[in-house]
Amino acid sequence: MADNSGAAASNQDQSIGEQELLLPIANIGRIMKQILPPNAKISKEGKQTMQECVSEFICFITEEAKEKCREDKRKILNGDDICWALQNLGLDNIAEPLRRYLQRYRQFEGDRANQE
Repeated sequence: MADNSGAAASNQDQSIGEQELLLPIANIGRIMKQILPPNAKISKEGKQTMQECVSEFICFITEEAKEKCREDKRKILNGDDICWALQNLGLDNIAEPLRRYLQRYRQFEGDRANQE
């Protein structure tokens, strides 16, 4: 009989690595519950599906932004690159509010730094 403990450990290591790439499922569940009626329930499978979709979406946008950084010969990806990627991919309805949020965030951080 063959010893499969090495294969099982390898599969477990791989699944741990994959889980590290996903957003925490508890956070996904909390965000999902915010938009649903208070008495709505979300199955574990529903949360896992959303977790995979959201993580894939983030990777997709990040990869597009990373390409822009490569073209510009930069190593640091910033919020403007994410906004550019969203707009470049035709997601203007997400890019514009994010751009406004980023501008307000930077202003807030600048004000906070000046107070210290």
